[in-house]
Amino acid sequence: MKNCVIFDLDGTLADTSGDLIAAANHCFDAMGINERLDPVGDAGTAVRGGKAMLTLGLTRAGLMSGQTVDKWYPELLTAYDSAIDVYTHMYPGAVEAVETLLRNDYAVGICTNKPEALAEKLLRSLGVRDLFGSMIGADTVATRKPDVAPYWAAVDHCGGRREASLLVGDSETDRKTSANAGVPSILVTFAVGGEDVRPLKPESVIDHFDELHPEIMRLIG
Repeated sequence: MKNCVIFDLDGTLADTSGDLIAAANHCFDAMGINERLDPVGDAGTAVRGGKAMLTLGLTRAGLMSGQTVDKWYPELLTAYDSAIDVYTHMYPGAVEAVETLLRNDYAVGICTNKPEALAEKLLRSLGVRDLFGSMIGADTVATRKPDVAPYWAAVDHCGGRREASLLVGDSETDRKTSANAGVPSILVTFAVGGEDVRPLKPESVIDHFDELHPEIMRLIG
């Protein structure tokens, strides 16, 4: 069993907002409405998921209903699946940071609220799946973050020690997950929302992946 680092995916390891926005806009086009989400201005909604994007666009168009969101959500996932890596890229230093952890004998995994099949496809497309000993998605277990079950599954499946693990993320959901598990969190400022993570009072905040390894050593050894 090894000291363990679990990463969120969207907004932490990779900037996926552009492809998510494109999938939502595909749906609005298919609905026959003129509303479009902006890849930059609405990126914060993108990392909250497909239903959040549909809700935003439909609300702006004055057509919001939960039934409509539920109806079009599968279409959004299909559109995203068909063009999952057009704009998506790993954040600067992400791959190097994970490789450093592996060289130093840490167990490394992913816990994301993206559906498992889509997360697996994206990681393989980006050429980084083999860096991670576990990959737990929104539907891998019965619950999703901020519940602790998927986090512990990610730790266990990559051979990590629960009592010497932490979560690297970018959101309030990640902060709540770590708090619920009683483990430290490191939140990043380079994702959408940036400095908004500081008031969440995680155990650490980093501005670049170059800062990650020293903080991990400080928090879990």
